[in-house]
Formats: sequence, C-alpha cells, structure tokens
Amino acid sequence: MKKLSSLSIFFPCYNDENTIAGLVDDAYTIGKKITRSLEVIVIDDGSTDLSKKILKKSQKKHPNLKLVFHKKNRGYGGALRSGFSATTKKFIFYTDGDGQYSLKDLPKLVKSVKPKLDVINGKKIYREDRFIRKIVGELYYLWIKLLFQTPIREIDTDYRLIRKEKLKKITLSKNSGAICVELISKLKKAGANFTEVSVNHYDRKFGKSQFFTFSRIIQTLVDDIKLFFEFHSL
Repeated sequence: MKKLSSLSIFFPCYNDENTIAGLVDDAYTIGKKITRSLEVIVIDDGSTDLSKKILKKSQKKHPNLKLVFHKKNRGYGGALRSGFSATTKKFIFYTDGDGQYSLKDLPKLVKSVKPKLDVINGKKIYREDRFIRKIVGELYYLWIKLLFQTPIREIDTDYRLIRKEKLKKITLSKNSGAICVELISKLKKAGANFTEVSVNHYDRKFGKSQFFTFSRIIQTLVDDIKLFFEFHSL
C-alpha cells in the first residue's frame, strides 16, 4: 500500500454525536496504514448535542487526538478554516463528520498521489440523497462551472487530499459553504493541479444537513457572487 510521508486528517463536526467517534477510530486505523506520520483533528463548530462529550471520550482513547472547540457556530467555512490552520503535516485530508463518506476510500486517493498533483478530490459514484437535493446539486454544479470554470466538477464533494505547501499560498475568508468554491478557485489560481477519484457516498443515517437550509443556501449563493466579482476585479 502506498504511503505518504506525513498526513493530517481532520473533520469539521456540528451535532454529529452519532458518527464522529467512529470516524475518529477509522482515521487512526486507516491513517496508520497510509502514512508514517499521522495527526487527527476534529473541529467542533459549536455543537449543541453530545458531540463535545463524545470527542473528549475519544481523546482518552486516542491521546494524540487534537480537538478544537468553537464556542459559537461559525459555519462550515469557519470550521474548515480552523481545521486547515490546525494542521501541521505535508498532506491534508478532510471530510465531513456526518458519516456520508467513509475513510475506507482514502487509500484510493493516496494511491493517486503524484509529484505534480496537488489536490485529489473525491467524485461520488452515486449520490445517496433525496431527489430534491440531487436536483439542487446538479444546478449548483452548473452555476459554479459557469461562474468559475472550476477544474473539478463536484465542488460539494468534501472528500479532499491537498498538499499543505499549496494551501499555504492562499488565504481563505468565507464562513459559508462558498468556502469550497473559494478553496478550489484560489488553489487553481495558485497553480495547483487537480484530479478526481471515485468514492462512495452514503445515505445520512442521523440528523440533518446543516447546509441544506434556505438561509444557508442563500448565504452561499451571495458569497459565490462576491467571490466572482472579487476574482474578476483583480
């Protein structure tokens, strides 16, 4: 199995009490097989359920687990920005704490790593979501492609392996879901090279999406437009 010199794995977590402990366990089990130097981090974005308590219990099981707690919810972008800031290894992998992606697919991303590749992004084999969310997702892909000419199709597939050195060249500012567009677009402008690898996507077994609400969708679209004008004013 191919191994990386060092790897940070982190999870943004918001009210993921039913899934986050299992993801942390998987991160250590699988991570140790694909890198010689591993760190695992969870960013709890102001959870109001038992996530904080469960994470502290996980830390007793895994003493090297790094935990960052936001006193107030900062939004998905805020959680990702904290996660990127906390990482110290040469490669960074992150995925959501809700369990819709499995760490079992991470070795496939690692296998695709090449000297001139900077971002290996997951691509859903099949999207396990409600029909309306699939439609909204497809429309969003078209919207983002039209505005930004992104180098990957699935901007909202948050299953990414990134070279830290490339990430250091950009500054992220968004707190909404628009951070995904900001991240990919700014990495592209920084000269990063991309590829996509097929990964499994699973039905949500617990809770509900924190992004798929009217107010958060509107905020993301507004931030996307702001990013468009920001990029085109440079």
